[in-house]
Amino acid sequence: MTKGRTVATAMIGATALVLSLAPRAEAATCGNGPGGFEAWKREFSAEAQGKGIGQTALSALMQTNYAGATIAADRGQRSFSLTLDQFLAKRGATTIVAKGRQLKQSQAALFASIQQRYGVPPGPLIAIWGMETGFGSQRGNQNMLSSIATLAYDCRRPEFFTDQLYAALKLVDRGTLSGATRGSMHGEVGQTQFMPKNILAYGTGNLEVAANALNSTANFLKGHGWKAGAGYQPGEPNFAAIEAWNAAGVYQKAIALMGRQIDEGGGAAASR
Repeated sequence: MTKGRTVATAMIGATALVLSLAPRAEAATCGNGPGGFEAWKREFSAEAQGKGIGQTALSALMQTNYAGATIAADRGQRSFSLTLDQFLAKRGATTIVAKGRQLKQSQAALFASIQQRYGVPPGPLIAIWGMETGFGSQRGNQNMLSSIATLAYDCRRPEFFTDQLYAALKLVDRGTLSGATRGSMHGEVGQTQFMPKNILAYGTGNLEVAANALNSTANFLKGHGWKAGAGYQPGEPNFAAIEAWNAAGVYQKAIALMGRQIDEGGGAAASR
């Protein structure tokens, strides 16, 4: 080995030693119970401040509480393991389809404008609206930020919900959401239950307003490859956009089925 190579090797070794001793940016430590939540909030807040999150959002974060009901709901999502027929019965598909057909008629101008803009017909939008909140009647009463912060802290799916928490904090800084915003167990908000990242990407206005939520939902579907005029049943081109909306296969098939029945009208509701 030459002298020059020896010096170079020594310099590389020294650099590696320095880097190994340098302080590293560590992610806030996850937990499996309420005991470490307050310490986690302080760690996460420091990280978030370093990434440009403002004081309004940071203050809201520090006021969140560990959401035990959210954790219980997250561990108990059993309906997605049902058969399609069982799932349709449990979720009240017959009622959703019947009401959905009425709304398709009474709100025809709204759905026509959405279809013209995004290429999405009324059926799947109405099915999602009915499935998610019973057409706005069941939007949840959990503190949105507490739910998402708790799930970001929880060790089950911290990566997914950390991204959602950063999105929520950005929306709080912008004034789109606040520390008092109410939603469902996992932090979904609005008439069709948007998570914060999807609000940032596809939200159009106040999602507590049905027209805005439906436009936003159509915007989401179009953003995930929806093509005007193509089918949306399993195996058809637009079914992939429905798959992007919710990861549960039984939910996806239910939306496609109910959407078709609403779009076609007549016949027995929610029968296959």
